[in-house]
Amino acid sequence: QVQLVESGGGLVQAGGSLTLSCAATDSIFRMGWHRQAPGKQRELVAHMTRGSVTKYADSVKGRFTISRDNAKNTVYLQMNALKPEDTAVYYCAACRMTWDIVDYWGQGTQVTVSS
Repeated sequence: QVQLVESGGGLVQAGGSLTLSCAATDSIFRMGWHRQAPGKQRELVAHMTRGSVTKYADSVKGRFTISRDNAKNTVYLQMNALKPEDTAVYYCAACRMTWDIVDYWGQGTQVTVSS
């Protein structure tokens, strides 16, 4: 069983930046972030494999950057140029194989972007 511990998040004005971190208790192939806004389905934000292959949602390309420290089993999400529509609960995700089969979830951290 892999546990995910998230940190970061909070309240920021539009155009601002935030960084999320997620530490896993064990090494796993793919780690990343999903988000869920009120009344909407949870959606992929970004994923990265242990070999640094990335996948981003179109809505965050050019603004968000995912990175990973394999030695620390930690994944980061640098979020720049934040928009009010980025407001959501952000969940760390860990996958043994493909990004659309999440094996482990973090507890979630709130990101609120004010206009």
